[in-house]
Amino acid sequence: MAARKSPLFDTATTLGKIIAFLGISGLAGVLAAGLLVPVAAAAGTGASASIQFFEELPAELEREALAQPTKILAADNSLIATLYEENRQPVTLDQVSPSMKDALIAIEDYRFYQHGGVDLEGIFGAIASNLTSDTTRGASTLTQQFVTNVLNDSARQNGGTVTLSGGKSVGDKLREMKLAIAVEKELSKDEILEGYLNIVQFSGTSYGVQAASKYFFDVDAKDLNIQQSALLAGVVNGPTVYSPIENPEGALQRRNLVIDAMLTRGKITQEEHDAAIATDLGLKVTPTLSGCVGAAQAPYFCDYVTHLILNDPAYGETQEDRQKVLYRSGLTIKTTLDARVQAAAQTAVTETANPDTTDGKVGHTMVSLDPKTGNILSMAQNTRYNPEAGEGNTVLNFNVDQFDGGDPTKSLGGGGGFQPGSTYKPFTVAAWVEDGKSLNQYLDGSKKTYRQGDEWEASCARGGEFLVQEEDGYTPQNYGDTNYYSTTVLEGLAKSLNTITMASAKQLDLCRIRDIAYDMGVHQAKSSEGEEERFAFQPSALIGGGGEAAPMSMAKAFSGFANEGVVCDPRALTEVTAVDGTSYPVPAVDCDRKISQDVARGVNYATERVMTEGSGQLLEYGDIPMAGKTGTNDARSQTWFMGYNSGMVTASWIGNWQGEGPDSSLSGLQIGGQVYPEIDGSLIAGPSWARFMQQIPGLYVGEPFVDPPARMINGSRGSAQDSGNRGTGTGGSTGGTTGGTNGGNNDDGGND
Repeated sequence: MAARKSPLFDTATTLGKIIAFLGISGLAGVLAAGLLVPVAAAAGTGASASIQFFEELPAELEREALAQPTKILAADNSLIATLYEENRQPVTLDQVSPSMKDALIAIEDYRFYQHGGVDLEGIFGAIASNLTSDTTRGASTLTQQFVTNVLNDSARQNGGTVTLSGGKSVGDKLREMKLAIAVEKELSKDEILEGYLNIVQFSGTSYGVQAASKYFFDVDAKDLNIQQSALLAGVVNGPTVYSPIENPEGALQRRNLVIDAMLTRGKITQEEHDAAIATDLGLKVTPTLSGCVGAAQAPYFCDYVTHLILNDPAYGETQEDRQKVLYRSGLTIKTTLDARVQAAAQTAVTETANPDTTDGKVGHTMVSLDPKTGNILSMAQNTRYNPEAGEGNTVLNFNVDQFDGGDPTKSLGGGGGFQPGSTYKPFTVAAWVEDGKSLNQYLDGSKKTYRQGDEWEASCARGGEFLVQEEDGYTPQNYGDTNYYSTTVLEGLAKSLNTITMASAKQLDLCRIRDIAYDMGVHQAKSSEGEEERFAFQPSALIGGGGEAAPMSMAKAFSGFANEGVVCDPRALTEVTAVDGTSYPVPAVDCDRKISQDVARGVNYATERVMTEGSGQLLEYGDIPMAGKTGTNDARSQTWFMGYNSGMVTASWIGNWQGEGPDSSLSGLQIGGQVYPEIDGSLIAGPSWARFMQQIPGLYVGEPFVDPPARMINGSRGSAQDSGNRGTGTGGSTGGTTGGTNGGNNDDGGND
């Protein structure tokens, strides 16, 4: 009978297992031989290539800062959103439970505190095990794994190739060995273990033991028990394969294997072992949502903040550099957002136009500014911040411009703006009082046609004048084609009579009206030529048809009235620091006088009248001094309410964000579960603002407005003849136009 052959000397079996081990375990045998290369060099030239390879490896491991989440905070330090590529919350070793350290070492590298970075005993043990059994066992120490994780983290940060365990070449393993030995010379064992526990991946985006503890169990790493520690220690070997969410059965088996190892290595008692084995996985999955999609509040403000960072060269020379800083540098971004005001605005916007009960074409926003600083207090929007296609989903921010300063390389994610309707009329009033005229001067508000060739002063136009172009002339029309009577400029604004606006503009420089609006912040929201573009200046533009403005631009402009002629740039950031202590510059409060104090007081005097005698008189917003103006465009697709005092300015907009034109009207569309046959600024945008104000009594009340000089409010009938027909206008009536000049859009204004 032939002698039985030992499996170790069975060439086919042995060779197959060696090949399998070399492929799966990263050539541990070759690595072991590599340690002998310096000795072999003395014996001959056969190993010279390997010696050269070792000499070309870097002498020490350069570690870049670990990626850490960025937090965006409101003014009261409440969380707005967390941004990250890797959710990591670094902790010190004393903030990790002893059972977690014991579990990891027991299963991954029980000789961790005995070897010098590369464990020869472990390597040879792995070879023997893999040659004599049907299983495969690796031999990488925790130090080697730490090296691999650091190299991969650096590769991710710099756009390199991430190397997985099964894909390592001989060179990769040799490099890993040398670096592991170098690390052991530079760091203590506890420092290496702490580094490993903070860098290793536990799930898709959860890196480090603290983030993993919070994700899987909603506990801190210091409070992990034996079975929780064992689960996490088992997961690092294969975050996907042993995922307790995707593969709970495999995760449980792996966890119990770790618990067995802890018993074998004397880290737990038999009683503790049996108690831990008897438990289920005990998951309490608590994800930390990343980005503005997962914002705790104000997702569109979050989006605006991220665009500000990504547009600012202070955060990096290129867009890629800024992305890296934003999502990996552990920034703490403190902002101006007032969480109380934001909550009230979001509640009002959602109650008015909940996306679940509102046509997907309908957008509703509410943005508030502090007029004395430009600080953005709130930025609410009714749609869901969600990039996925779906009714009510969009990441477009209707509150802001498309581009920062009209620079097409600096996106703000804005929706492109909307026609402001009669909210543009106060700029005509500003030009009126600036020209030394009285708010109580009577003007002829009768219906009339400005015939082709009719001249209007326009200093910015060729020849210094604008000529009506339409062959049939230009005929401004009030809402309902009624209320044509002589009245004051003051009442004309309160009742939003287009014919009075036109009669006053006929005595002014059209370009000065346009320029006042521009200087105060009103510009084309789609500006993309490197600067903010002005509105048109033709007569129809005076009632809101000269361009499309973002709500925040309108709020900025009205802040100039509230702040007695001084306009402050909107401001979102107050402090930005990185986890390494780097501090980044933020815009300071930047305010400039754009109109005189008296002019601003004159406008405020007129817009206060809107709230007592005009379209705002039925709004219930509390017993505080307020001024305001409603607006509706000709197609009734865009409606507005601007409400303000000296403490806060708010732009409330509701409109069709998906298009303009005669078929874009809000009429007939479902808004908050209701369908309105006819819509204007006083019907929805105004009451939504009032609902917002009701929720924040006592906040940003401000001081009462100061009356303008007497000369601005002394009555005068001027050249207008009072026909005695006071009309049938009531608070809430308004004006509009049916004809334009030079192709301009017009405001129909219904009850705005």
